[in-house]
Amino acid sequence: MSQSEQSAAPEQPGMFAPLKEPVFRRIWTASLLSNFGQLILGVGAAWEMTRQTNDPGMVALVQTAMMLPLMLVAAPAGAIADMFDKRKIAMAGLAISAICGAVLTALAWMGLATPWVLLGFCVLIGAGVSIYSPAWQSSIGEQVGPAQLPAAIALGTISYNVARSFGPALGGAIVLLAGAQAAFAINAVFYLPLLFAFLLWRRKHVPSRLPPERIDRAIVSGARFVFHSAMIRKVLWRAFLFGMVGATGSALAPLIAKDILGGNAATYGLLLGSSGAGAVAGAMFVSKLHHGLGIEKATRVLMLVAGIALIIVGVSRSLILTCLAMFVSGGANILSIALFNVAVQVGAPRWVTARALSLFSAALTGGIAIGAVIGGLIASATSVEFAVIISGIGLALIPLLMIAFPLPKQDQAAAEMADLHADPEVRLDITLRSGPIVIAIEYHVEERDARAFYSAMLKLQRVRLRNGGFNWSLSRDIADAKVWTERYQFPTWGDYLRTRDRYTTADLAVQVDVDAYLIEGERKSVRRMLERPFGSVRRHQDTPDTQQDSVSYLGP
Repeated sequence: MSQSEQSAAPEQPGMFAPLKEPVFRRIWTASLLSNFGQLILGVGAAWEMTRQTNDPGMVALVQTAMMLPLMLVAAPAGAIADMFDKRKIAMAGLAISAICGAVLTALAWMGLATPWVLLGFCVLIGAGVSIYSPAWQSSIGEQVGPAQLPAAIALGTISYNVARSFGPALGGAIVLLAGAQAAFAINAVFYLPLLFAFLLWRRKHVPSRLPPERIDRAIVSGARFVFHSAMIRKVLWRAFLFGMVGATGSALAPLIAKDILGGNAATYGLLLGSSGAGAVAGAMFVSKLHHGLGIEKATRVLMLVAGIALIIVGVSRSLILTCLAMFVSGGANILSIALFNVAVQVGAPRWVTARALSLFSAALTGGIAIGAVIGGLIASATSVEFAVIISGIGLALIPLLMIAFPLPKQDQAAAEMADLHADPEVRLDITLRSGPIVIAIEYHVEERDARAFYSAMLKLQRVRLRNGGFNWSLSRDIADAKVWTERYQFPTWGDYLRTRDRYTTADLAVQVDVDAYLIEGERKSVRRMLERPFGSVRRHQDTPDTQQDSVSYLGP
């Protein structure tokens, strides 16, 4: 690159540049306290469970109980965050966690926090966090500029891992000095500053021009987008495998401290603190790895490093060596998670960002929850050492799968929303609930271009299905081989109008590629039809049942 090109290249924002934004800075600072509280809760709950039972499976279930809601509640939470005011949804989730934390504290002081009660309230507190999380993550883009997004996501991981560096050790000290009840109380109180920070945010909520989707349809729309987006679908699979295979190290950390190293709650806190310190150090390099190696190469290397570190944890009897391995593992783990998060946020358009992030969170935490149970069962049947070593070997082997199933090239335009023309004119007496709606588009293509046109249409198929279409088909006229008809459906007229708000510049580029095969001078024609049984709508004798346009604009 020449010197002039270097000077013309946009300068990458610094690691701490997002903190110059007042709203982000205030929420990020408050989130540090809430993360401290969450981790202190984890230490208190895990050690209290260890005090009440020696069953490794029950100890591992503490992590499962805190992570499982992030998998089960994530999909509806993401849909709600996309449909309504993200600020209010985040506040509601924080309020649930704070109230449940206060109730758990009261039960613990009364001696009623049995193992199953403890697990139950861990689930409830985790449910509140799972409602808060997609609303917060999907709103980061509103608080910082696009160029600052990777750094802002990295700062979010730093917030968590600064707390993880000192929170577990602090939690262990609190448990030793004042008991698990004090840890539960601190967790409840530490949600309040973050709740207040969101209360101060004067977010400009721009409601959709259409009524919100039904929650079930919103969930389905998000799931269908992820299923038909190759990039995000593969990221979610990787996150799930990563969480499931690597969960054993953190889930069995109390037993690593107690059984392998012969320590106590302070030892447990030290191990988690080492992992958190490594995560903080690793998060500092998210932007550099993202712009340097890229997500694909970086995550392969990081998983291999994390696997080797976990194997060392399993074979080590030295506190210093184990802490060093936990430090390396923590850094590699958080870098992988942060890079996956960046991939989802960059690749998902605004209309589905919270849902994509919630499904990413569900994949990751669901994998962790399942992996924690499997790790506990293996440890119960064999030994803690064996379970940790097996987990490390599994992590080190995941890059082989990544090589076999690489990520597609990431396209920044995938998340840039496009502006279609005004909605089509309607001359039929229909409402937003009328349907099904059938879209039929006719193309005229030279026979010599048939194969290339067909390949381009298969790419357009994914766009239609990803944005909400159903029952896509492509047919060719047997009497005139130049005529092709694309056909797909929507449940209602309202669903069709919502789809028109979902097209991105990358989607329209696919449509442009298809239109390039039209015979010169020909225009595609679009028919929008109401498919209905007899008597489902009022019929006017002078009103046509279909509308047909010869269109020059891109989107149907």
